[in-house]
Amino acid sequence: MPGPDATASPPYDEPELDPYRDEPRQLPSGSPMKDARLRLRFERRGERSILAAMERKAPLIVQKALYCDEAMPRMPWVFIITNSGGILQGDRYRIRIEAGPGACGHVTTQAATKIHEMDANFAAQDQSIVVEEGAYLEYLPDAVIPFRHSRFLTRTAIEVHPTATLLYSEILWAGRKHYRGGESFEYDLFSSTVRAARPDGASLFAEKLVIEPGRTPPRGIGVMGDLDIFGNVILLTPKAHADRIAEAFPTGSDFSSGCVDGVSRLPNDAGLIYKLLASESAVARARVRAFWGVARQMVAGHHVPPAFPWS
Repeated sequence: MPGPDATASPPYDEPELDPYRDEPRQLPSGSPMKDARLRLRFERRGERSILAAMERKAPLIVQKALYCDEAMPRMPWVFIITNSGGILQGDRYRIRIEAGPGACGHVTTQAATKIHEMDANFAAQDQSIVVEEGAYLEYLPDAVIPFRHSRFLTRTAIEVHPTATLLYSEILWAGRKHYRGGESFEYDLFSSTVRAARPDGASLFAEKLVIEPGRTPPRGIGVMGDLDIFGNVILLTPKAHADRIAEAFPTGSDFSSGCVDGVSRLPNDAGLIYKLLASESAVARARVRAFWGVARQMVAGHHVPPAFPWS
């Protein structure tokens, strides 16, 4: 069965978008330079993997794969770049990432994704990820930073083989904490949906997160409280790996370190989901890196590389 198609123009019929269907006074939504496309495919060649296919349409850019991971020198790293400075109202992004049989790859972004202030319409991103038999893929983009009055919807469709592993994360800031006296939770809408299935179409799980600070303040008890960063990490991997990782990775409430986190099992023996709340981005990145480190060691038998000096 072919994987989800990231190149088709999907309807955006989610009800949370209903207040934001007016067209911008500038370029219409989805017009040239507002209709970004990216397709990446990793394939195994001998003892290493390569970026075998790359198709892009501005403002999304990929230059070349790098072999910069000393722990896994056979793994290509790909950095997704945008030449637009961030996501604007009316933007429509479509990203597809594939890992062929036995291949491995690491995909990240050059910097945080900025969702700029909007006075019309919304921005949307559709991602499809296909991980084939025996493949190992890490997709760990930098944080998403929603500016004041931004509206952003992202949908991720995953197809993963029972023998494959995918580590996928999203980190969401409350906003620009130190800009104009702070913009924490002053965006209009953040909506994220993740669905996963097997190659035969059997559903594994679906999760949807909708945050509308103007309707339901996230600062409430039992939601975000005084914390500013939300992290969501999905590990789709065979059950034997998931069992060992869940046992090896300690979590809990540690307000003195500015972080609370926990690991849960996904349905249908799909793997694990790791969630965290943190006070600072550095704390969130460190905890996601710690989970990444345990997952990679247990699944691939290698350590993660040292953090970049600028991260």
